[in-house]
Amino acid sequence: MEETFYHQVPEGISHSRLSDYVPGIFALASTKSYVKKSIGKGEWYVNGNRANTGTLVSTGSLIEWRKPVELPSRPYPLKLEIVYEDDFLVIINKPAGLVVSGNRHDTLENAAFGQIKVSSMEDSLPMARAIHRLDSATSGLVILAKTQTTRRLLGDMLERRELEKEYQAIVIGEMVQNGILNEPVQGKEAVTRFVTQRIIPSLVSGKLSLVKLIPETGRTHQLRIHLSQAGFPILGDKLYGDPEFMLKHKGMFLCAVKVNFIHPVTGKAVESQISPPAKFSRFMDGELRRWEKYGKQ
Repeated sequence: MEETFYHQVPEGISHSRLSDYVPGIFALASTKSYVKKSIGKGEWYVNGNRANTGTLVSTGSLIEWRKPVELPSRPYPLKLEIVYEDDFLVIINKPAGLVVSGNRHDTLENAAFGQIKVSSMEDSLPMARAIHRLDSATSGLVILAKTQTTRRLLGDMLERRELEKEYQAIVIGEMVQNGILNEPVQGKEAVTRFVTQRIIPSLVSGKLSLVKLIPETGRTHQLRIHLSQAGFPILGDKLYGDPEFMLKHKGMFLCAVKVNFIHPVTGKAVESQISPPAKFSRFMDGELRRWEKYGKQ
Protein backbone atom coordinates (compact mmCIF):
# COMPACT_ATOMS: atom_id res chain seq x y z
CA MET A 1 0.00 0.00 0.00
CA GLU A 2 1.27 3.49 -0.80
CA GLU A 3 0.27 7.14 -0.60
CA THR A 4 1.06 9.59 -3.37
CA PHE A 5 2.06 13.20 -2.74
CA TYR A 6 2.28 15.85 -5.45
CA HIS A 7 4.03 19.20 -5.62
CA GLN A 8 4.52 21.58 -8.53
CA VAL A 9 7.62 23.73 -8.27
CA PRO A 10 6.66 27.44 -8.16
CA GLU A 11 8.29 30.34 -9.96
CA GLY A 12 11.80 31.36 -9.01
CA ILE A 13 13.35 27.88 -8.84
CA SER A 14 15.93 26.88 -11.45
CA HIS A 15 18.00 23.69 -11.71
CA SER A 16 17.81 22.75 -8.03
CA ARG A 17 18.72 19.21 -6.97
CA LEU A 18 15.64 17.28 -5.91
CA SER A 19 17.35 16.22 -2.68
CA ASP A 20 18.10 19.87 -1.85
CA TYR A 21 14.67 21.21 -2.78
CA VAL A 22 12.34 18.68 -1.18
CA PRO A 23 13.20 19.01 2.57
CA GLY A 24 10.65 21.38 4.10
CA ILE A 25 8.21 21.01 1.19
CA PHE A 26 6.77 17.70 2.36
CA ALA A 27 6.10 17.45 6.10
CA LEU A 28 7.07 13.77 6.16
CA ALA A 29 10.34 14.31 4.26
CA SER A 30 11.95 17.07 6.28
CA THR A 31 15.64 16.06 6.12
CA LYS A 32 18.02 15.70 3.21
CA SER A 33 19.27 12.32 4.45
CA TYR A 34 15.72 10.93 4.51
CA VAL A 35 15.00 12.27 1.02
CA LYS A 36 18.19 10.76 -0.42
CA LYS A 37 17.39 7.40 1.16
CA SER A 38 13.84 7.39 -0.22
CA ILE A 39 15.10 8.48 -3.67
CA GLY A 40 17.38 5.45 -3.59
CA LYS A 41 14.34 3.27 -2.92
CA GLY A 42 12.65 4.58 -6.07
CA GLU A 43 9.89 6.52 -4.31
CA TRP A 44 10.33 9.85 -6.18
CA TYR A 45 9.31 10.89 -9.69
CA VAL A 46 9.75 14.17 -11.57
CA ASN A 47 7.46 14.85 -14.53
CA GLY A 48 6.49 11.18 -14.56
CA ASN A 49 10.06 9.86 -14.63
CA ARG A 50 11.72 8.02 -11.78
CA ALA A 51 14.19 10.35 -10.07
CA ASN A 52 17.72 9.84 -8.82
CA THR A 53 19.91 11.91 -6.51
CA GLY A 54 21.12 13.98 -9.46
CA THR A 55 17.66 14.87 -10.78
CA LEU A 56 17.13 18.62 -11.13
CA VAL A 57 13.86 20.51 -10.71
CA SER A 58 12.83 23.94 -11.96
CA THR A 59 9.72 26.10 -12.14
CA GLY A 60 6.80 23.96 -13.32
CA SER A 61 8.36 20.58 -12.51
CA LEU A 62 5.82 18.12 -11.10
CA ILE A 63 7.26 16.19 -8.16
CA GLU A 64 5.55 12.94 -7.20
CA TRP A 65 6.34 10.97 -4.04
CA ARG A 66 4.98 7.43 -3.87
CA LYS A 67 5.45 6.73 -0.20
CA PRO A 68 4.89 3.22 1.16
CA VAL A 69 2.29 3.16 3.93
CA GLU A 70 2.71 1.21 7.12
CA LEU A 71 -0.46 1.39 9.19
CA PRO A 72 0.03 1.27 12.95
CA SER A 73 -0.69 -2.14 14.46
CA ARG A 74 -2.86 -0.35 16.99
CA PRO A 75 -3.95 3.27 17.53
CA TYR A 76 -2.07 5.37 20.05
CA PRO A 77 -4.43 5.38 23.09
CA LEU A 78 -4.95 9.10 23.62
CA LYS A 79 -8.41 10.70 23.58
CA LEU A 80 -8.45 13.67 21.20
CA GLU A 81 -10.75 16.69 20.92
CA ILE A 82 -12.22 16.68 17.41
CA VAL A 83 -13.26 20.25 16.57
CA TYR A 84 -14.56 19.64 13.03
CA GLU A 85 -15.00 16.57 10.84
CA ASP A 86 -16.58 15.69 7.50
CA ASP A 87 -15.93 13.07 4.81
CA PHE A 88 -12.88 14.95 3.51
CA LEU A 89 -10.99 16.41 6.45
CA VAL A 90 -10.83 16.69 10.22
CA ILE A 91 -9.58 19.43 12.55
CA ILE A 92 -8.16 18.29 15.89
CA ASN A 93 -7.07 20.19 18.98
CA LYS A 94 -3.58 18.78 19.56
CA PRO A 95 -2.39 18.76 23.17
CA ALA A 96 1.08 20.08 23.97
CA GLY A 97 3.76 17.42 24.20
CA LEU A 98 2.45 15.35 21.28
CA VAL A 99 4.22 15.23 17.93
CA VAL A 100 2.04 15.41 14.82
CA SER A 101 3.68 12.59 12.87
CA GLY A 102 6.90 10.64 12.54
CA ASN A 103 8.49 7.25 12.96
CA ARG A 104 7.11 6.63 16.44
CA HIS A 105 3.89 5.32 17.93
CA ASP A 106 2.88 8.29 20.09
CA THR A 107 1.80 10.73 17.35
CA LEU A 108 -1.33 12.74 16.63
CA GLU A 109 -1.91 10.81 13.40
CA ASN A 110 -1.71 7.45 15.19
CA ALA A 111 -4.06 8.65 17.94
CA ALA A 112 -6.53 9.91 15.32
CA PHE A 113 -6.33 6.54 13.52
CA GLY A 114 -8.62 4.97 16.10
CA GLN A 115 -11.00 7.88 16.63
CA ILE A 116 -12.08 9.39 13.32
CA LYS A 117 -14.26 7.95 10.57
CA VAL A 118 -12.63 6.67 7.40
CA SER A 119 -13.80 8.61 4.33
CA SER A 120 -16.35 6.98 2.03
CA MET A 121 -14.67 8.54 -1.03
CA GLU A 122 -12.92 6.33 -3.59
CA ASP A 123 -9.57 8.02 -2.91
CA SER A 124 -9.88 7.62 0.85
CA LEU A 125 -6.57 7.59 2.71
CA PRO A 126 -5.96 4.55 4.92
CA MET A 127 -5.40 6.98 7.79
CA ALA A 128 -5.86 10.75 8.02
CA ARG A 129 -2.72 12.76 7.34
CA ALA A 130 -1.75 16.18 8.68
CA ILE A 131 -1.26 18.84 6.01
CA HIS A 132 0.79 21.09 8.31
CA ARG A 133 2.69 20.73 11.55
CA LEU A 134 2.77 22.14 15.04
CA ASP A 135 5.83 21.80 17.24
CA SER A 136 5.49 19.20 19.95
CA ALA A 137 5.46 21.92 22.63
CA THR A 138 2.75 23.92 20.81
CA SER A 139 -0.91 23.06 21.40
CA GLY A 140 -3.86 23.79 19.16
CA LEU A 141 -5.58 23.18 15.85
CA VAL A 142 -4.19 20.81 13.23
CA ILE A 143 -5.90 20.01 9.91
CA LEU A 144 -5.76 16.42 8.66
CA ALA A 145 -6.89 15.24 5.22
CA LYS A 146 -8.96 12.07 4.82
CA THR A 147 -8.66 11.70 1.02
CA GLN A 148 -5.86 11.98 -1.54
CA THR A 149 -7.67 14.80 -3.35
CA THR A 150 -8.25 16.80 -0.19
CA ARG A 151 -4.65 16.34 0.83
CA ARG A 152 -3.40 17.68 -2.51
CA LEU A 153 -5.83 20.61 -2.57
CA LEU A 154 -5.11 21.62 1.02
CA GLY A 155 -1.39 21.38 0.34
CA ASP A 156 -1.81 23.72 -2.63
CA MET A 157 -3.84 26.13 -0.49
CA LEU A 158 -1.15 26.09 2.17
CA GLU A 159 1.49 27.04 -0.38
CA ARG A 160 -0.72 29.84 -1.73
CA ARG A 161 -1.23 31.09 1.85
CA GLU A 162 -4.99 30.55 1.67
CA LEU A 163 -5.22 28.98 5.13
CA GLU A 164 -5.58 31.67 7.78
CA LYS A 165 -4.14 30.70 11.15
CA GLU A 166 -4.12 32.54 14.45
CA TYR A 167 -2.16 31.83 17.61
CA GLN A 168 -2.05 33.12 21.17
CA ALA A 169 1.11 33.33 23.24
CA ILE A 170 2.34 34.71 26.54
CA VAL A 171 5.63 36.53 26.02
CA ILE A 172 8.14 38.01 28.42
CA GLY A 173 8.18 41.81 28.42
CA GLU A 174 5.82 44.66 27.57
CA MET A 175 5.05 44.33 23.88
CA VAL A 176 3.68 47.30 21.95
CA GLN A 177 -0.01 47.13 21.08
CA ASN A 178 0.29 45.91 17.49
CA GLY A 179 2.72 45.64 14.63
CA ILE A 180 4.53 43.43 12.14
CA LEU A 181 7.62 41.27 12.57
CA ASN A 182 9.34 40.61 9.25
CA GLU A 183 12.92 39.48 9.84
CA PRO A 184 13.86 36.63 7.46
CA VAL A 185 13.84 33.14 8.95
CA GLN A 186 16.51 30.75 7.65
CA GLY A 187 17.18 33.22 4.85
CA LYS A 188 13.57 33.22 3.64
CA GLU A 189 10.82 35.83 3.78
CA ALA A 190 8.85 35.61 7.03
CA VAL A 191 6.01 37.88 8.16
CA THR A 192 4.09 37.80 11.44
CA ARG A 193 1.39 40.27 12.47
CA PHE A 194 0.69 40.68 16.18
CA VAL A 195 -1.83 42.35 18.46
CA THR A 196 -1.18 42.72 22.19
CA GLN A 197 -4.29 41.79 24.17
CA ARG A 198 -3.17 42.10 27.79
CA ILE A 199 -0.12 43.32 29.74
CA ILE A 200 0.48 42.60 33.41
CA PRO A 201 3.31 43.28 35.87
CA SER A 202 5.34 40.27 37.00
CA LEU A 203 7.59 39.84 40.01
CA VAL A 204 9.88 37.51 38.07
CA SER A 205 10.09 38.99 34.57
CA GLY A 206 8.96 42.59 35.06
CA LYS A 207 6.11 42.43 32.55
CA LEU A 208 4.18 39.72 30.69
CA SER A 209 2.11 40.20 27.53
CA LEU A 210 -0.67 38.08 26.08
CA VAL A 211 -0.47 38.47 22.30
CA LYS A 212 -2.42 37.36 19.24
CA LEU A 213 -0.16 36.19 16.40
CA ILE A 214 -1.13 35.92 12.74
CA PRO A 215 1.59 34.36 10.57
CA GLU A 216 1.44 35.38 6.92
CA THR A 217 4.18 32.90 6.05
CA GLY A 218 4.85 29.44 7.45
CA ARG A 219 8.55 29.07 8.20
CA THR A 220 9.73 26.48 10.71
CA HIS A 221 9.62 27.96 14.25
CA GLN A 222 8.68 31.33 12.69
CA LEU A 223 6.67 32.68 15.62
CA ARG A 224 9.18 31.53 18.21
CA ILE A 225 12.11 33.00 16.28
CA HIS A 226 10.38 36.31 15.48
CA LEU A 227 9.36 36.93 19.08
CA SER A 228 12.79 35.99 20.41
CA GLN A 229 14.50 38.28 17.87
CA ALA A 230 12.20 41.13 18.89
CA GLY A 231 13.20 40.70 22.54
CA PHE A 232 9.92 39.13 23.67
CA PRO A 233 10.54 35.37 23.89
CA ILE A 234 7.59 33.06 24.45
CA LEU A 235 7.24 31.99 28.06
CA GLY A 236 8.53 28.44 28.46
CA ASP A 237 10.30 28.27 25.08
CA LYS A 238 13.32 26.06 25.83
CA LEU A 239 14.88 26.58 22.41
CA TYR A 240 14.59 30.33 21.80
CA GLY A 241 13.57 31.62 25.22
CA ASP A 242 15.44 33.01 28.21
CA PRO A 243 16.75 30.18 30.46
CA GLU A 244 16.19 32.46 33.45
CA PHE A 245 12.43 32.26 32.95
CA MET A 246 11.89 28.55 32.36
CA LEU A 247 8.92 27.12 34.28
CA LYS A 248 8.90 23.61 35.67
CA HIS A 249 6.12 21.35 34.37
CA LYS A 250 4.20 24.18 32.65
CA GLY A 251 5.48 23.83 29.08
CA MET A 252 5.45 26.53 26.42
CA PHE A 253 2.68 29.13 26.27
CA LEU A 254 1.87 29.01 22.55
CA CYS A 255 -1.42 27.74 21.09
CA ALA A 256 -2.91 27.64 17.58
CA VAL A 257 -6.40 28.91 18.38
CA LYS A 258 -8.02 29.56 15.01
CA VAL A 259 -8.05 28.33 11.39
CA ASN A 260 -10.15 29.77 8.57
CA PHE A 261 -10.28 28.56 4.97
CA ILE A 262 -12.59 27.78 2.08
CA HIS A 263 -13.29 24.06 1.98
CA PRO A 264 -11.39 22.70 -1.04
CA VAL A 265 -14.21 20.29 -1.98
CA THR A 266 -17.51 21.84 -0.85
CA GLY A 267 -16.51 25.48 -1.36
CA LYS A 268 -18.00 26.44 2.01
CA ALA A 269 -16.20 28.54 4.62
CA VAL A 270 -14.67 26.52 7.45
CA GLU A 271 -14.01 28.48 10.63
CA SER A 272 -12.72 26.66 13.69
CA GLN A 273 -11.74 28.37 16.91
CA ILE A 274 -10.78 27.22 20.39
CA SER A 275 -9.70 28.86 23.62
CA PRO A 276 -6.07 28.41 24.68
CA PRO A 277 -5.43 25.94 27.50
CA ALA A 278 -6.63 27.02 30.94
CA LYS A 279 -3.01 27.38 32.04
CA PHE A 280 -2.83 30.66 30.07
CA SER A 281 -5.40 32.53 32.16
CA ARG A 282 -4.39 30.76 35.37
CA PHE A 283 -0.79 31.84 35.00
CA MET A 284 -1.58 35.45 34.04
CA ASP A 285 -4.10 35.84 36.86
CA GLY A 286 -1.75 34.19 39.35
CA GLU A 287 1.17 36.44 38.39
CA LEU A 288 -1.04 39.52 38.74
CA ARG A 289 -2.22 38.44 42.19
CA ARG A 290 1.37 37.86 43.33
CA TRP A 291 2.42 41.27 42.10
CA GLU A 292 -0.54 42.97 43.79
CA LYS A 293 0.29 41.18 47.04
CA TYR A 294 4.07 41.57 47.09
CA GLY A 295 5.10 43.97 44.35
CA LYS A 296 3.43 47.10 45.66
CA GLN A 297 5.18 47.00 49.02
